[in-house]
Amino acid sequence: MIYKPFQDLSLSTLGMGNMRLPTNEKGTIDRQKAKEIIEYAYHNGVNYFDVAYRYHGGEAESFVGEVLSEFPRDSFYLASKMPGHMMNYVDGKLGFQGYLSDFHVDSISEIFEEQLQKCRVEYFDFYLLHNVCETSYDFYTNEELGVVRYLLEQKKAGRIKHLGFSSHGRPETIERFLDHYPGIFEFVQIQLNYLDWSLQDAGKKYELLAKRNIPVIVMEPVRGGALANLPEKSATMLKEARPESSLASWAFRFLQSLPNVLVVLSGMTTLEQLKENIDIFSKDDAATKEETALLFKAANAMGDFVPCTGCRYCVEDCPQHLDIPKLITMYNELTFAGKRTLNFTIGGMKEEELPSACIACGACQRVCPQGLPIPEIMAKFADGLK
Repeated sequence: MIYKPFQDLSLSTLGMGNMRLPTNEKGTIDRQKAKEIIEYAYHNGVNYFDVAYRYHGGEAESFVGEVLSEFPRDSFYLASKMPGHMMNYVDGKLGFQGYLSDFHVDSISEIFEEQLQKCRVEYFDFYLLHNVCETSYDFYTNEELGVVRYLLEQKKAGRIKHLGFSSHGRPETIERFLDHYPGIFEFVQIQLNYLDWSLQDAGKKYELLAKRNIPVIVMEPVRGGALANLPEKSATMLKEARPESSLASWAFRFLQSLPNVLVVLSGMTTLEQLKENIDIFSKDDAATKEETALLFKAANAMGDFVPCTGCRYCVEDCPQHLDIPKLITMYNELTFAGKRTLNFTIGGMKEEELPSACIACGACQRVCPQGLPIPEIMAKFADGLK
């Protein structure tokens, strides 16, 4: 296993994500299979284990804590998350929202104490604000509620060793949050892979964090398995270049080529997946520049994406002041994966910022170096959000 330094720690570059543990016919965790996977990971060099408040319907923290309690506490690093992206704070009252709206909670401390108890630990090595994004930004920055203030108090008390956050938000949201709390967060977890490098602006997020010397924890390295089962055209490109390598290994080797990546979390459902990933992360075989270029070419072949270069000439002439490159990036994501991951961003946008605000004047298209049919794209985007 390859390890990377983080302050005074040495972390396995492969981390065990626990959102996709094997399940039984009832939909709950298959305890025998999942225990075997976690124990095999531990005994073969994985020392970073990631859970969250609602993974597996709230079962993951208790289960992972139970399995890891068999091992010396100083031999592994455990990460969990504060579920603020699923919460609200209205008129001084804290509550859950969405499918958790029937859950009762009185305080942030109640959740944190529950997590420690479920995980059977006295402290978290890594603790995150879960999904800082456009819809959760105001919750996490509410000074009356004081989420960050409370977690800093826990860190001072030694109950959190390292504080960070995860995010599915846009690059500008991450930057704004870091500026709001300068010097507070030691690491950031983002969705990062060679497809989302452009599709979700993950490249900009990575570069933003690298510039600030904030290490990156990677989630969705193979995009929920999609990059291990590519369309035929893209798969052929990679197989011809490296016949002996699995498609999943290409995704992991791409991440190994990024020096600011600290840990790559993989949600491994089978022992076979785990063994393959351990093998990949046990040798230095990062993607070359030529291979990275091929990966981006394969990514572009996966869908009919609008080839916006982000020159922003269109923005200067838009009478509605729309951020057109941002909207086109979101449109590409919509056409590839649907609305699910876009909901965080859309929910935090004003009506005048949405594609429906486009008046189809054509000013943008006239100045676009590529002559992209931007009004048509905005109309399709608006229809897709209905």
